[in-house]
Amino acid sequence: MNDQEEFMRAIWSGSISFGLVNIPVKLYSAIGEERISLHLLHSEDLSSIRYAKVCRQEEKEVSKEEIVKGYEYSKGEFVVVDDDDFRKANVRRTSTIEIEGFTDAKSIDSIYYEKPYYLEPAKEALKAYSLLREALKKSGKVGIATFVLKNKEHLAILKPENDIILLDQIRYLGDIRDMSEIRVGEIELKESELEMALSLIRQLEKEFVPSDHKDSYTAELKSLIEKKVKGATPKPKGTEPRPTEAKELMDTLRRSLESVK
Repeated sequence: MNDQEEFMRAIWSGSISFGLVNIPVKLYSAIGEERISLHLLHSEDLSSIRYAKVCRQEEKEVSKEEIVKGYEYSKGEFVVVDDDDFRKANVRRTSTIEIEGFTDAKSIDSIYYEKPYYLEPAKEALKAYSLLREALKKSGKVGIATFVLKNKEHLAILKPENDIILLDQIRYLGDIRDMSEIRVGEIELKESELEMALSLIRQLEKEFVPSDHKDSYTAELKSLIEKKVKGATPKPKGTEPRPTEAKELMDTLRRSLESVK
């Protein structure tokens, strides 16, 4: 299955709840990453590695159809939980993108953003969908919402993007690690060093144009693989950068500024 076929498959369907208005929609992933597909092989004969699902009690492989999900409520004691149970836990929540309020998009720090999705309206819901989209545009606000996907409740924001409504899944506060766990320490900076760094930033300032940026590494990796297929031994491209020492920081900044000028 190619990326386009994967993209065209709705991964969730339900309704956007906007006050008492319900807008039937389908949810599509907004991203499709280009990546090289690699297989796990046995190093001796390059045979494919197959992962088997084995029943511990009977010591035999079981088919996908024989596998169910279970919750361990006591040591060694399980209760089976199926797809219908996930829905029964809260029928409304599992079928609704519930808008709980509206806020300025700038009030949500970028660290919370996780994954974007496109929302497509059902034909009969086009007017209500368009109304919400235009109201978001004119208000300059985004909707704060909750929805259930893959048996887990997520936070999200809804925002207009051209003719569609984009759903951005965002992280819970509890999912963000405390910054204090990262050790940085304090050091005194010279004013001249800071000014030189600011000059370099100003020289390198540019508008972000998404189409200007491509995944060049994947192309380089493909090129290396093609050489190996032809029996060649690829040589390393580039060198690992050497860390800049504190004593040479000013000189390195100066040379960097000269090179971009």
